Amino acid sequence: MSDVHDPGAPPPALARPYSWTDGRTQPSVDLAIEARVLTTRSGRDLTPRLTSALWTVTQLCFQPRSIAEIGAYLAVPLGVAKVLVADLVAEGLVNVEATLAHDADDAEKRELIERVLSGLRATK
Repeated sequence: MSDVHDPGAPPPALARPYSWTDGRTQPSVDLAIEARVLTTRSGRDLTPRLTSALWTVTQLCFQPRSIAEIGAYLAVPLGVAKVLVADLVAEGLVNVEATLAHDADDAEKRELIERVLSGLRATK
């Protein structure tokens, strides 16, 4: 799959990402930026629409990706990435895996933070 954003091209205008969400900045469901998103079978069967941000997200998430990664890949604010993912969840095109249970203890939270930091360091 080719890159969505050509590094040699000028950065996309902010108006376009917000038009992808009809101006919405809040997702319909609460999503953590570290939550992993994976395309469902229905999402894999979508008809290709190269100009569709939603189709692009389903393609990105054939392999699990965090919402933060999706936002970075699309070069959009996190709020836009969250709205796009929430729309896909509502359509049954992606699943979101929680990274922590609501009753997670301090050790589990610390482990998550260490994994995130480790991942950030590995991308430098």
